[in-house]
Amino acid sequence: MEHLELFFKSIFIDNMVFATFLGMCSYLAVSKKVSTAVGLGAAVIFVLAITVPLNWLLDQYVLQPGALSWMGADYADYDLSFLSFIMFIATIATMVQLVEIVVEKFSPSLYNSLGIFLPLIAVNCAILGGSLFMQSREIATLGLATTYGIGSGIGWFLAILAIAAIREKIRYSNVPPALRGLGITFIITGLMAIGFMSFGGMLTGGDEDTAEEKTVEVQVTPTENTELANNTKIEE
Repeated sequence: MEHLELFFKSIFIDNMVFATFLGMCSYLAVSKKVSTAVGLGAAVIFVLAITVPLNWLLDQYVLQPGALSWMGADYADYDLSFLSFIMFIATIATMVQLVEIVVEKFSPSLYNSLGIFLPLIAVNCAILGGSLFMQSREIATLGLATTYGIGSGIGWFLAILAIAAIREKIRYSNVPPALRGLGITFIITGLMAIGFMSFGGMLTGGDEDTAEEKTVEVQVTPTENTELANNTKIEE
């Protein structure tokens, strides 16, 4: 249940684009065609699914204060948390380079259509944001980190796929000249973000309070006890 809750939260409630507005450069530039958006979205899912759990392992066993205790007592006091950004970006750059090689090998047309934005995934703030959010939210296990990475990637994929589909259709609409291009795209993105805010009530309810009968103890002082006894005698 915890994995399912985190998965849906990362897609709908904590969406990288509509909740935190990360990765907007690629989101706006590569969303003119659905085919291109699908290719970049799939690459982002792959990179997030690999880098978030890898960076979780780095954070747990290398970067956190005392994380090097597995190497011996002499290393228990080491704190390498100041290297988080460097290590995370190095991991991301390695995975992006692997994705670039695979895409160029098996889909040259997609590689050419993505252009400079494919290698720029390495500095895409959505990718780095996934690892930093994983670290700041203190995700407990490797499995949860993997779930969070996949869910965040799918959320970004759905965002760019939706805006690409809308932009393909909006070409045939009568958009005012002043709003054509990025203007109407920003407006649509804002409206979609408002729509995604409606998912904020999902999976946020706490445990339901059980209806318990509360007994109230009445402390009777000796004086009150005597008065009650006298009143009883009078009634008799």
